[in-house]
Amino acid sequence: MTTTTHSSWTFAGLDRIAIGLSGLCVVHCLASAVLLAMLSAAGGLLLNPIFHEVGLTLAIGLGALALGRGVMEHGYAMPAMMGSFGLGVMAGAMHLPHDGSGMETLWTVIGVGLLAFGHDLNRRATH
Repeated sequence: MTTTTHSSWTFAGLDRIAIGLSGLCVVHCLASAVLLAMLSAAGGLLLNPIFHEVGLTLAIGLGALALGRGVMEHGYAMPAMMGSFGLGVMAGAMHLPHDGSGMETLWTVIGVGLLAFGHDLNRRATH
């Protein structure tokens, strides 16, 4: 039987929040692609680079805090490596053209999935 300290519960909560934000990112990316195809004006608003820059900054901050703390707490580097790889894919996707081909959306969704997987590994390792 294991006991959960308040500290590990708090950081597991950060992983849950980060996974939720990853889900919101996927919804944003897919909605932007659909809106861009249907209504170019609304799609252009949602594709504003500030959304991506702020979102990536939040993802990096939460990732560093939750995944870094996880390595310190449970000693496994794999969740942090997986999350970092996902963040790298997301950052790389920001540099792809917004030309309607969907490549930026595809790579962002892949990166978000890898990041969420890293947070899930981290959450599981903490418990």
